[in-house]
Amino acid sequence: MIPAKFDYVKVGSVKEAVDLLDEYGYDAKILSGGHSLVPAMKLRLNRPEILVDISGIKGMDSISKDGDEIVIGANCTHSAIVNSGLINSELAILAQTAKCIGDIQVRNRGTIGGSLAHADPSADYSATVLACDAKIEVEGKNGKRTIAATDFFQGIFTTALQDDEIITAVRFPKVVNGNYQKFFQSASRFAVVGVAVVKDGDSVKVGITGVSDTPYRATAVENAYSGNAGEAANHAVDGVEVMSDHFADAEYRAHLAKVFVKRALEA
Repeated sequence: MIPAKFDYVKVGSVKEAVDLLDEYGYDAKILSGGHSLVPAMKLRLNRPEILVDISGIKGMDSISKDGDEIVIGANCTHSAIVNSGLINSELAILAQTAKCIGDIQVRNRGTIGGSLAHADPSADYSATVLACDAKIEVEGKNGKRTIAATDFFQGIFTTALQDDEIITAVRFPKVVNGNYQKFFQSASRFAVVGVAVVKDGDSVKVGITGVSDTPYRATAVENAYSGNAGEAANHAVDGVEVMSDHFADAEYRAHLAKVFVKRALEA
């Protein structure tokens, strides 16, 4: 299908983008990679008056180290993450996650900021930012702020972003021992279940996507883990309302969650 009529502006700064979001409100949408927004516009599920293209903002596609943290610009593509020497050496779980996203065309255009802002309940990055205790940097009319990943996801396609805010970067601590495991939807390659585990000494942090309408930290698994992966994995969906759809009903999805938590813990 063909999208409804819209205006298009390619901005050169975060301030320009924020000003347009403030002016147009809900009728403005941010465009970076476009792999979530453009298909929705073609189906006319989303009909913005104006597209604000942030892909040309200088510096927002960078990958750098700041003290003990790796800072990834919001416009950084999945392919750039996969191929980054810094990420592969100090945050390999993120490269592993990015490599699972879509196909090469999607990875060449899609961005980490766009994926997080869209907050699809089956997206991959959400599990990993949760397990890594990442911090999401945003900017709006009221200035800059940082949102903990554990506070960012608030519901299906819903985040802590205000209407006039955009993601500018994501900060990760160095992760030595992490693993991401995923059960693919066969066509879209979204996660029916995706599990990220970060191990630090005897403790673990576990992020899960695809299971509920909101990605979550599996604190029940974390609290139950004492070295026995299978026993801890039995708590993968404790206190969670499990989704049911044409890819997997709730019972099967809950079973998959336990299987993939166990695999990620063992890996």
